[in-house]
Amino acid sequence: MSWFLWLLTQWPSSALLLLLLSVVGLEVVQAILCSRWGAPRNKSLSQDGDVIIGGLFNLFYIPSAVEQGFTELPHYEPCTGLDLEPLKYTYAMVFAVEEINRNSTLLPGVKLGYHILDSCSRYPWALQGAMSMVGGDTHSCNVAASIPHPAAYEQPEETAAGSQPVPLLIAAASSTTGIMLSRILGPLSVPVISYLASCPCLSDRAKFPNFFRTIPSDIYQARAMAQLAIRFHWTWMGAVVENNDYGQLAIQVFQEEIQGKEVCLEFVETLQRENIVSDARRAALTIQASTTRVILIFCWYTDVKKVFLELTKINVTDRQFLASEAWSTSDDLLQDLTISEVANGVLGVAIRSSTIPGFENYLRRLHPINHPDDEFLRDLWKNEFGCSPEATQSNATPLSLYFSSPQKNQSNTSAPASRVEKLSLQKVTLPPCSGTESLEGVQHPFTDTSQLRVAYNIYLAVYAAAHALHSLLSCPDKDSPPGNNSSTCSSPKHIQPIELLHHLNKVNVTTPQGEMFYFQGADIPAKYDLVNWQKTPEGSLKLVLIGRVDGFNIHLNESAIRWSTGSNQVPVSVCSESCPPGTRKANRKGEPLCCFDCLPCADGEISNKTGSLHCERCPSEFWSNVEQTACVARQLDFLSFNETLGITLTTAAVSGAAVTTAVFVVFLYYRKTPMVRANNSELSFLLLLSLKLCFLCSLVFIGRPSVWSCQFQQAAFGISFVLCVSCLLVKTLVVLAVFRSARPGAETLLKWFGPGQQRGSVCLFTCIQVIICAIWLSLSPPVPQPDLGFQGSKVTLECAMASVVGFSLVLGYIGLLACSCLLLAFLARKLPDNFNEAKLITFSMLIFCAVWVAFVPAYVSSPGKYVVAVEIFAILASSYGLLLCIFAPKCFIILLRPDKNTKKHLMAR
Repeated sequence: MSWFLWLLTQWPSSALLLLLLSVVGLEVVQAILCSRWGAPRNKSLSQDGDVIIGGLFNLFYIPSAVEQGFTELPHYEPCTGLDLEPLKYTYAMVFAVEEINRNSTLLPGVKLGYHILDSCSRYPWALQGAMSMVGGDTHSCNVAASIPHPAAYEQPEETAAGSQPVPLLIAAASSTTGIMLSRILGPLSVPVISYLASCPCLSDRAKFPNFFRTIPSDIYQARAMAQLAIRFHWTWMGAVVENNDYGQLAIQVFQEEIQGKEVCLEFVETLQRENIVSDARRAALTIQASTTRVILIFCWYTDVKKVFLELTKINVTDRQFLASEAWSTSDDLLQDLTISEVANGVLGVAIRSSTIPGFENYLRRLHPINHPDDEFLRDLWKNEFGCSPEATQSNATPLSLYFSSPQKNQSNTSAPASRVEKLSLQKVTLPPCSGTESLEGVQHPFTDTSQLRVAYNIYLAVYAAAHALHSLLSCPDKDSPPGNNSSTCSSPKHIQPIELLHHLNKVNVTTPQGEMFYFQGADIPAKYDLVNWQKTPEGSLKLVLIGRVDGFNIHLNESAIRWSTGSNQVPVSVCSESCPPGTRKANRKGEPLCCFDCLPCADGEISNKTGSLHCERCPSEFWSNVEQTACVARQLDFLSFNETLGITLTTAAVSGAAVTTAVFVVFLYYRKTPMVRANNSELSFLLLLSLKLCFLCSLVFIGRPSVWSCQFQQAAFGISFVLCVSCLLVKTLVVLAVFRSARPGAETLLKWFGPGQQRGSVCLFTCIQVIICAIWLSLSPPVPQPDLGFQGSKVTLECAMASVVGFSLVLGYIGLLACSCLLLAFLARKLPDNFNEAKLITFSMLIFCAVWVAFVPAYVSSPGKYVVAVEIFAILASSYGLLLCIFAPKCFIILLRPDKNTKKHLMAR
């Protein structure tokens, strides 16, 4: 038999139908099905009409299969358990048909009928039921021979009604059934409208052109759950999925939706039905060991229950679960107190619910007396009231002893609360009913219409069929499919399925509830409910509607949610906390993108939002604040008189000027002594004046740079030092001339170095520097300008050299005079005087040159305002070197050794 089912789901529908029907025939196919799976139940529910629509529901189930969690039912187990939820679906279809028949505007003058069969979740029974309804065939299986297990079969009976072919089926409680029926009925163009088949594969119109459904594709619920994860910032999640197409495809869509949205899955555990006990235990241990707090579950409710029971055993109650529609509304889970702690706070996507006005009263008024041909209703009475409705008597068993209350259903945790399992009715003779049994005024899952989900899908399917029939039979646009005569309208007794299929594709109507209804290919616009499992005062769980999904839009009342923690605070589930402003993400090697470290931004860079991937560099005029969250304007910085460095340099400059003044006073007071008069006292006084100017010119470099200060400081510096070095150069020349004149024939040499010539030489050397400075400052003077090149919170306001050539000429000229002076002084250092001033000049020039040689690299490499400080230091150091080397020995003799301040001592060799 397995090969036959494989053909049903794998082969192209047209080829398969031709193979089955033309080669073996319908009767042979039925015989093949019956020989392996037993005869379908002959119970049905029918109503005659001008047009008959078919319905297939899993009304009965195998109790042992439910207890063991099977989805593929054993071949030879009898279907004896009546499932109340599908029974409610059946009457939703009946109610819709009756409501349409009472409607004077929809299908006027046409009575709609139905033919409903049970398939017991068995694919071959669903196939045979569909083929019998479409073909109007009432054949049943002959099970008289070759049956391995006779107890599995039921004696055939002739069908009382339903011989009229149906042009449309409302069927397929599973995707597998939908695929099978669509492939088989596709070549006949018989439309199949499913109320529960949610596989995305069925949206393929090329493969399933005759398939429609009133439940959204699973793609939409996976997308909705991904949107919830993104909305609540759950970046670190786990997943438990069924190891089949339902679970694998759902998690695939979920992962595609969260890609690039900073959501990661820590683990994906799969559950296999054959190994559900071990798989559930493994999944529970994985959840316990994980760091995630939010778990996504795409599984059937029986498997979820196994996982929850394992979590209860190891006391894991602090996880937030996201539920798919397969278990988000399961009464079996909601009513089980043993898992209430684990399941508390579940947030789920559910098939959208709606109300059907008058449906509850319709269900409560159902009674076998009023529907003597309704076999399903008689079975309901037998199960619920424990009596046989075929006959009534006054001494029947009271209602209170036989009615299955919700409390009794809660004790049976192995099956849904809507399923009622009694003793085998074939083996127990039940007393006749009294006739007073009724569903009126009794709380029971069968009459609960507060949240109609699948039943409403069936209700919509019936109305979709009715509107398609209405469009077909009324011929509003004379637009028939190709090959048909557009001038004639179809008759209710001769409806062609291909015509109905054509009109069903164009259905676009408003339902009695005011909802726009239309098909987008095989699908309808995606709509879901968002539900929350909340604890009641009694400790059980209740289902609370907290929002809806409409296409890609989520409407959510977050304040109504009670999370697994018992509070309104959204659970936090992250691998790493979001990086605060001022930091950036740094991915950890070998770990998912959601696991990262937060590194502070570098100086001059900022991140002003949470979870930044990169830090942004501030513009050149700005710098990052202390928190690295904003760019602020860089403060102007310069060497001021108020800071420590400025005060130190100012003190040194003023002290140098004061010492120079003191030396000047000493020399002035002792101007007639030989020490002062030696080697031209005028040059000594001029040298002291120039040194004082050198000390004072350094003060111009301190303070906020301005246009005048930038121009004056360099001119004062250059002229002062040239004046100073010129005096020393002339002094050195005079010393050399004096000693050279002592040689025979050199008497005329002194006339070129008289006092006038000395003063003229100093003036000439100084004027050259004045000319250089004048040309430099007139053509391209230094100007105050912020130095943006230095990276820091402060920008240095400095005197920018617009012309490096001018500054180089000033320094170069000073260097030329200093080197010349050093060379001449070095040559005169060993002249035979007891007090030879050339030695003092040599030492002073060595210090001077050393300072300014070191100045150049220090000046170039110093940052910000320290450039100015380096230049001031060079000025002061060289000035102090000249002052101390030249005048300190003279002052020592003048003040402390006056006995040596004589011409005789100075001229001694």
